[in-house]
Amino acid sequence: MKVSTALPVVAALAAVSVVYAAPLQRRAGVGNKKKMAETTSFDSSGAVYFLTNEPDVNQILVASINVDGTLNLDSAVEAGGRGSHGKSNGPDALFSQGSIKASKKGQVLATVNAGSNTISLFSIDPKDPTSLTPLGDPVSSEGEFPVSLAFNADGTRLCVLNGGTVSGVNCFKVDKKLGPVAIANSLRLLTATDALKGAQTPPAGPTNTASQVLFSEDGQQLIASVKGTPQAPGFFAIWSVAADGSLSKDFQKVAPAKGGALPFGMSVIPGKKALLATDPALGFDILDLDGGNKRSSANKIAGQAAICWSAFSPKTGNFYLSDVGMSTITEVHVDNNLNVTVVMEYPQLPGSATLDLDVATINGRDFVYVLAANATSVDVLAIDSPGAATKLTALNFASLAKTAGVTINPNNLQGMTTFTT
Repeated sequence: MKVSTALPVVAALAAVSVVYAAPLQRRAGVGNKKKMAETTSFDSSGAVYFLTNEPDVNQILVASINVDGTLNLDSAVEAGGRGSHGKSNGPDALFSQGSIKASKKGQVLATVNAGSNTISLFSIDPKDPTSLTPLGDPVSSEGEFPVSLAFNADGTRLCVLNGGTVSGVNCFKVDKKLGPVAIANSLRLLTATDALKGAQTPPAGPTNTASQVLFSEDGQQLIASVKGTPQAPGFFAIWSVAADGSLSKDFQKVAPAKGGALPFGMSVIPGKKALLATDPALGFDILDLDGGNKRSSANKIAGQAAICWSAFSPKTGNFYLSDVGMSTITEVHVDNNLNVTVVMEYPQLPGSATLDLDVATINGRDFVYVLAANATSVDVLAIDSPGAATKLTALNFASLAKTAGVTINPNNLQGMTTFTT
């Protein structure tokens, strides 16, 4: 269906997030591992990682990537804290993109523990990416309900976005012995902004919540997306990043163009000093970061219900957007002048609730890995050329997880990131 009024937007989003009271903080056994396969493929081409986000113990589900792009579920690793769920029903518990992130250059992985108000950092063994080793202890996000993480280009810095009563960003140095080490003058709040006034922990959502944090391509800016409503649109918050990793005292606030209202998942547009941001109010926004006056454009996708996540493919040069309401992946092209074209739509299993996604290059081929929460699967799409994505396979992980004693609730699942060798 086409979303054009406030009621359908809010209804479409609200239909996709079990109410949990905020769990008390409890330290979990960070790094504890449950194997789900008899053997590990040490010649794998990489791994995918996503979160159980359970309120008793948050775990990282790890699957190895085979040379043909297919997946084998390997293990569940305790993230070191608790998950949580916003005060609405259905999947997309954190209303965000980037709740787990890997850095290939840094060879590290970071996760949020939304119910414990902490983040955790792990090293990734490049010879066996299913092997994760905790770096230090989980540390406070210095806010409430952390929802999104971003590494800079070389993986030496890590920033978190909090989305609860105390919302905003906070940044850390990545120390391979101590773990995350706080960077002075990088804790910046968003609580007083209109879209987040009255924010709760956990937030009511999905509207009026923090969405994602992301570094610009050159690392000189840190951007957070914040959802509003069609009547009172959200915004992008942009901080300048100093050489020591500290942030400007104040952020530049940029509203989406007319029609945009709920900036959600963001992806860098390579070489263009610009971002593509999904926007379930209509489709997606383009944010131009070049120059002093930041500007954006709003772009409709006919028939979309709740397009919320995005990923870029170096192979096709296009972006892939996930619609949780329609269980569809939409391919979008952005040209050198930031003009856009909707290339193709790829319907997935109806009602599967396609959430977070990421693209990985395996042996010269690109694949999209999509968390389909209601189907408890990771869908794998091969994208060898523009406009020609094909569904290769799906990793159904619920039964394997149950056998290993790992709790899976489709409403809590969140995140998707990849690491390639």
